[in-house]
Amino acid sequence: MYKTAILLVIFTFQICFISCSKDSSVEVPLLEATYLDVAYGTNPQQKYDLYLPAGRTQDKTKVLVLVHGGGWTEGDKSDMEFILPYIKTRHPDHAILNVNYVLADANTAAFPNQFLDLEKALKKLTSDKNNLQILPEFGLIGTSAGAHISMMYAYEYDIQKDVKFIADIVGPTDFTDPFYSENPTFPYLLNFLVDESAYPINTNFPEILSPVYHINSQSSPSLLFYGSADPLIPLSNGQNLSAILSDAGVDHNFTIYDGGHGNWSQSNMEDMIYQISGYVDTYLSISE
Repeated sequence: MYKTAILLVIFTFQICFISCSKDSSVEVPLLEATYLDVAYGTNPQQKYDLYLPAGRTQDKTKVLVLVHGGGWTEGDKSDMEFILPYIKTRHPDHAILNVNYVLADANTAAFPNQFLDLEKALKKLTSDKNNLQILPEFGLIGTSAGAHISMMYAYEYDIQKDVKFIADIVGPTDFTDPFYSENPTFPYLLNFLVDESAYPINTNFPEILSPVYHINSQSSPSLLFYGSADPLIPLSNGQNLSAILSDAGVDHNFTIYDGGHGNWSQSNMEDMIYQISGYVDTYLSISE
């Protein structure tokens, strides 16, 4: 009787141990997480906010990247927070990266530094993919100067072709356009923005810094949104980019809204978000 009791206890312990061991091996889905002001460089402005969805995995959780505008000298990632609720509602399984970059001033040039800042941010995210449980494939959504930075990065710097689409919202695309080239103050602005030491001697800066001159058949699919009466970015910039994307056979859509530099009607803004959402579903979809 005593031996039987001992054997029963041992058997029960073994069953419990095996059962507990199996339970401990079950993967618990990751919870939603937010990381604010993550440093991706040594400059205090090299920070990003990262929003990670619940249940993310390294083989499916792709990333939407927000790049703010401000004429390369102003602006902040907080300017892009208005779109966060829309993305989280329409695409709850995507991660979101909202990026700051070092703003240009008398001591710091914008180009190529701001393109390289975006590269640094995406490289850090890629290097952290195991811990974060994300898949480093990106859709870039940029406004104004942020759209210019996004296009330049995707068309020129994204060697691995990790950028699957771009949403260009009133971004400058062609600095050789008469709107710029015939403006007597533009050469001074360009001189202020460019670090000439980072480029070969005799570089044609209006051309080398224009996204339209970096398009080829492998360029990222692109959404273009422009205002019919934008005082800052000429409609011809959108038209030129659309024509060159067509010539290269790159999928794109060009939309003109009534109004100026992004100050469009609510229905137009909703249409823009609807189109971006469609591109997410097409080019950055998440497999079940």
